[in-house]
Amino acid sequence: MATDNGNIMWAVAGVHTREEKIYQPLEAYPGRRSGNCTRFPGWHRKSLLIRSSHWRPASRGGGRCWQTEAAAGMAVAVRLALIVLLLLGPGGWGHTEPSRDSLREELVITPLPSGDVAATFQFRTRWDSELQREEVSHYRLFPKALGQLISKYSLQELHLSFTQGFWRTRYWGPPFLQAPSGAELWVWFQDTVTDVDKSWKELSNVLSGIFCASLNFIDSTNTVIPTASFKPLGLANGTDHYFLRYAVLPREVVCTENLTPWKKLLPCSSKAGLSVLLKADRLFHTSYHSQAVHIRPVCRNARCTSISWELRQTLSVVFDAFVTGQGKKDWSLFRMFSRTLTEPCPLAAESRVYVDITSSKQDNETLEVNPPPLTTYQDVILGTQKTYAVYDLLDTAVINNSRNLNLQLKWKRPPENEAPPVPFLHAQRYVSGYGLQSGELSTLLYNTHPYRAFPVLLLDTVPWYLRLYVHTLTITSKGKENKPSYIHYQPAQDRLQPHLLEMLIQLPANSVTKVSIQFERALLKWTEYTPDPNHGFYVSPSVLSALVPSIVASKPVDWEESPLFNSLFPGSDSSSYFVRLYTEPLLVNLPTPDFSMPYNVICLTCTVVAVCYGSFYNLLTRTFHIEEPSKGGLAKRLANLIRRARGVPPL
Repeated sequence: MATDNGNIMWAVAGVHTREEKIYQPLEAYPGRRSGNCTRFPGWHRKSLLIRSSHWRPASRGGGRCWQTEAAAGMAVAVRLALIVLLLLGPGGWGHTEPSRDSLREELVITPLPSGDVAATFQFRTRWDSELQREEVSHYRLFPKALGQLISKYSLQELHLSFTQGFWRTRYWGPPFLQAPSGAELWVWFQDTVTDVDKSWKELSNVLSGIFCASLNFIDSTNTVIPTASFKPLGLANGTDHYFLRYAVLPREVVCTENLTPWKKLLPCSSKAGLSVLLKADRLFHTSYHSQAVHIRPVCRNARCTSISWELRQTLSVVFDAFVTGQGKKDWSLFRMFSRTLTEPCPLAAESRVYVDITSSKQDNETLEVNPPPLTTYQDVILGTQKTYAVYDLLDTAVINNSRNLNLQLKWKRPPENEAPPVPFLHAQRYVSGYGLQSGELSTLLYNTHPYRAFPVLLLDTVPWYLRLYVHTLTITSKGKENKPSYIHYQPAQDRLQPHLLEMLIQLPANSVTKVSIQFERALLKWTEYTPDPNHGFYVSPSVLSALVPSIVASKPVDWEESPLFNSLFPGSDSSSYFVRLYTEPLLVNLPTPDFSMPYNVICLTCTVVAVCYGSFYNLLTRTFHIEEPSKGGLAKRLANLIRRARGVPPL
């Protein structure tokens, strides 16, 4: 460190704050002297803006000189060092840590026996992070809004669906993942949650804002705690049903306001990949539309020493049959979605399209798929052997040079009008009775298997204003009484909670089981009626959960490598598969008062008051005078004379 006239010459180097200043000796920087200052070629005084109070002046012979050039040089050096540290530090460009999240997307196109076409989208985002234990501040593919929900409300699993229409199981077959009409929400909370009801209410309000839905109408009057029907789909430390909540809003209407935030949760939104087909005007011009969000913890490795969070976004639509002039039910991507596939999502590790060509293999190549698939996939799906044509969008050979993939399916000859195969399990629900006092709820459970019987879990949620008579509960199969092996009933409380009825029923082979119970309609307060009370009140659909016997024994597969549509409900063994079905929601009329009567009374009262008050007011505020008719002047007299002369009556 050099001195000049006993004064130490210092320069402030680098970017500093109020708490920290870095000083370096001036003579550590080479340069040439000019007078009392050292000049550095190529450096400008204005190259660094720093308060003058942070500088130390050098004086010689009464002169003052500011060493800005040295400070500017040191600032450049420190900035370069900071850039290098950022590049080589954690999360920088030089860091080679593998990605902790991944995205898989797929589209399954299935020609239905009725001639309609079903399209099922599934987007799976998997994040190798323990949100309950780690403080996460950076989100890459996993939506931040949902990640914060998991941490804030200590969620174990979350399943939310919005559905418009009804999946006709008898004609379309069992779906990959069915949902009831309206909105359905069921959540498993962690066992660390102290007030589950409070967390459930806050969570429904937050989800209502995220998805622009009416989930804020979920309260204690439509929330139940099932004991057997809903089990965790992912990893679960326990099965204490106190931490489970389930609710359905049957009258919820699904529209583009719900689809837009759902698409924004996708890593590529609707800009690339399979999501470019999600065009609202085409998706809602269908017979069935269902979109869902499923969050659950899964094993990260084979030993399951750590967990990962899986977000699965599914969307299912059913297009009406596309009938051509020759009676052929041909279809294409452009005809269904008004768009074609151009490129895969750059963030996706897997992007595939599956086309069900099972009928083509069975009917001696009556179907023609264009372009021809490079690979095929065969597996037992929902108890039936299926064959799929696979199109991998990440394969450059799939998307041609025009960057356009328009899948087409053409029938070489019109398909024969045969009855579609009936699934082994399907159900139907209806309400019977006359008048507005009492009625009966009936559910028909069909087991069409020729020789195998299997049990079914039936869940019924009935609003409190339908008062059930439990002693009238009857279950009959083939004309005989069928006693359930398990039954759980929770009575309703007026304006507090609904009825909950769960039963485990054994369905005999090739039989129809009828479950019926009588009810009485309650009278509501006039403030409890909806704006359209004459439309009726909705009753939530019944839920059926069962292990259905499989026609073909399935082989054990790696669920991580299998398609997404075959991995949400893995079968417990090779002889059966899990199915969850929903019946139709019911519409029940209640005794409704004449809401037009107050309007009529108001109109009549106002009319009478106006007439009476107006008459009395005129009598009290006006004076009446009798006016004699005037005889007229000279002009009138002359006119009458002329009229008399002409024989005309006078004026």
